[in-house]
Amino acid sequence: MPTIKHQEFIKAPIEACFDLARNVDIHTQTTSDTKERAVGGVTKGLLEVGDTVTWEAFHFGVKQRLTAKVTEMQKPYQFVDIMLNGAFHSFIHIHQFSEVTDGTIMTDTFQYKSPFGLIGNMADILFLKKYMHRFIVFRAKALKEIAENMDSIAK
Repeated sequence: MPTIKHQEFIKAPIEACFDLARNVDIHTQTTSDTKERAVGGVTKGLLEVGDTVTWEAFHFGVKQRLTAKVTEMQKPYQFVDIMLNGAFHSFIHIHQFSEVTDGTIMTDTFQYKSPFGLIGNMADILFLKKYMHRFIVFRAKALKEIAENMDSIAK
């Protein structure tokens, strides 16, 4: 199973970073390139343990739906979501937050299994792992920008 791990330093309090990462409205904002939107389950606000959300987005030019469930949460340090239905065979996404001097380290660990056996494994090697890495990094940097500019927005 491919694993993607990305760390991002954010000059903002851990609580703000944690809440931004589990906010459905912010998720939609930070994935606008794929036109991602919540169409089922929790469609606005903060996700809590046990919540599900169904996302609709365009990946590789194809409209797709994916339902995820938050299975664990230790505020404000970690939450975990897993895929219930969607294009992957399975995935687990661990979101971790650590307080450091002057901010927070946000760590995304995304482990997935592609469908279609050998063909899925070939897709991982050829393009899918790289695509998912870019997607996770792009979203982390967008969350960073929002978190670091929250003070200026509030004024």
